Parts: sequence; C-alpha cells; structure tokens
Amino acid sequence: HVQLVESGGGLVQAGGSLRLSCVSSRFTYRDSCWGWFRQVPGKEREGVARIDSDGSLIEYADSVKGRFTISKDSAANMVYLQMDSLKPEDTATYYCAAHWGAYCHTDRASFQFWGQGTQVTVS
Repeated sequence: HVQLVESGGGLVQAGGSLRLSCVSSRFTYRDSCWGWFRQVPGKEREGVARIDSDGSLIEYADSVKGRFTISKDSAANMVYLQMDSLKPEDTATYYCAAHWGAYCHTDRASFQFWGQGTQVTVS
C-alpha cells in the first residue's frame, strides 16, 4: 500500500551537513502529518521534526532546533530534512514517518507508515 523510502544518509565530519529525503507511494498529503525520527542502539526512537499537510505547523525537538530544517514538496510526494552543524550525538538511524488525520501528532504510535531508515554517522 503506502511505502516510504528514505535516502541521503552517510558519513560526515562534525560541523558538516546532510540532506535526507523521503519519497512516498500513494500518499496524497491531504489531512496528513509527516515526521522524522531517529534511533540509536539501546535507546528508544525519538521524534526529531514534524510538518503538517500544508506546512503551517512545523516543530522540532530542542536538541536539533536551529540546526535542522524540515520541508516538503507535496506535488512530488517528498519530505526533506536538512541537517546542518551536525554533531557526533546526531549519529543515528533516521526514519521518516506519516499518518492520516487533520491533526499532526507527536507520539510514535500515531504514525502508521514508516520508512526503512537511513544511517547518519557524524565523526
């Protein structure tokens, strides 16, 4: 049914930048919410950023605020995460996710569609 695929991860030096992309299949963005999450071994998956269907609601975790930027191209069924001033503690597997609904939720359980993840390593 709905598929999400992330790309753009890699190995970068501290202070560098990466741009993650997520493309969806059969997802219209009408009354929907998109989010980026990340996870490291031994820790729970945590929210990084989210954006609603029309881009009017954008929110970031305090740990990335001012450094990361979420955006989307609804016509292309894509969402992006621009990551600047990367730190070693940003190292994680990053996932894009989405859910239907008029309200953009923050909890992981509300996001019913998930990508396979892309690895980001900052050294």
